[in-house]
Amino acid sequence: MADPAPLDAEDQKLVTLARAARARVGSHEGAAVRDEIGRTYAAASVDRPALRLTAVQAAVAAALSSGSEVTAVAVLGDAEDLGDDDRALLDDLGVTTVVRAASDGTVHAVGGPRG
Repeated sequence: MADPAPLDAEDQKLVTLARAARARVGSHEGAAVRDEIGRTYAAASVDRPALRLTAVQAAVAAALSSGSEVTAVAVLGDAEDLGDDDRALLDDLGVTTVVRAASDGTVHAVGGPRG
């Protein structure tokens, strides 16, 4: 796989926020989303007996519950790709900018939910 192009400042901000959300709670995954006017929401995965959310689901839920439309997402963690549920959610929302990064913040893919 070729190295992805350098991120613009706004997408790099999402990676930084996702990394901070992950570190704050010691989670295996963090995500950050941007809405249509540039507001950002960040979250880590939730793994409790009564509630399980991926970081993408948690960040998207925060944005949607604030009345926002999600336009971009960054996901940071050890997984090489999005899970099926996250892909379906981002497809449903029409998100076209998805940045996937390793736990250390190194970007390994930029594209849409399916690529």
